Amino acid sequence: MRFTFLLPSDNFTGGARVIAVYASELQKLGHEVLVVTCAQDPLPWRQRLRALFAPTQEPGPVGHIALSGVPHKVMPRLGPIGEADVPDADVVVATWWETAVWMHGFSAAKGRKVHLIQGYEAWFGPQVLPQLHAALRLPNTKLAISRGLAQTIEEALGSLPMTVVANAVDLQQFNAPLRVRNRPPRVGFIYAHAAIKGSDICIAACALARQQIPDLQVLAFGTEAVSAELPLPVGTQYFYRPAQQDLRLHYAACDYWLFGSRLDSFGLPILEAMACRTPVIGVPIGAAPDLIGQGGGVLVEKESVQGMADAIVALCRDSDAEWQSMSEAAHATAHAYSWTDATHKLLQVLDQTALRHLDLC
Repeated sequence: MRFTFLLPSDNFTGGARVIAVYASELQKLGHEVLVVTCAQDPLPWRQRLRALFAPTQEPGPVGHIALSGVPHKVMPRLGPIGEADVPDADVVVATWWETAVWMHGFSAAKGRKVHLIQGYEAWFGPQVLPQLHAALRLPNTKLAISRGLAQTIEEALGSLPMTVVANAVDLQQFNAPLRVRNRPPRVGFIYAHAAIKGSDICIAACALARQQIPDLQVLAFGTEAVSAELPLPVGTQYFYRPAQQDLRLHYAACDYWLFGSRLDSFGLPILEAMACRTPVIGVPIGAAPDLIGQGGGVLVEKESVQGMADAIVALCRDSDAEWQSMSEAAHATAHAYSWTDATHKLLQVLDQTALRHLDLC
């Protein structure tokens, strides 16, 4: 089959990574794939300023799509993507609410319309809710990336015809051999300025946990420079924009990974850490209840700094055997489901919806 994916831009978000992997997996199965993205957003002023002072630095790839090497068309403008911009295909996939609106105007020649819903995309405030809800109600095949996301959307809009096709992780990229825990203990998390990512919760929890475990080590990585408004714990080992091949090393360097997101559709770092044998201390957001609930970590109350700190202290005081058991459970959970499995499920859902459509005709 011929697939076209529509993205607002290529970047290093988890959502772009998901599309890059799906496109690659579909290619491996013999399908034709094209990813169409709008032009890159202008760089934030801090990044433009850094570029002025480091003009000899070679620009890196613009995002996961570019890194994947799949066929990729970049529009000369920010949007929208129109029917004339995409080839005829069997399936066209929207990956963000605005792309679902653009896709709605396409003729049948551009393919069966699929909305891969990667989030309840209300991050820009209540002013976007009417447009977002209208986009989610458009007639198409709807796929949600987690059970928690589907529930969140249906709580806001009522029942919608959605099928859950859960994300996976690249089990070759994210893997680690058996190891012993660190002495002293080390925890890690992803650093981001956006409040919805909950980095401030992880930072505060580490500071609180250090009151009982003074030698607790902290590791973090992220795509943003550390700001004075959101400083990291003293002595944190921070990796700014680490190479993709190094991510497994950072996850595997930790005894526990912290997930404090206030709003997340899935939480890929949970799976990435677990695939590297690192148990997760996380809030019940996105896919966390399904993943962590299988024994590869512990769930703590949403937005509870005290709850996360208490979990850090308690787990760091567990025996080596208890940590090893939790580490193995995390690894087993992540490695029980691959992107190949997810891609086959996606194709199965598309086949089933196509048959139902024929039955109704």
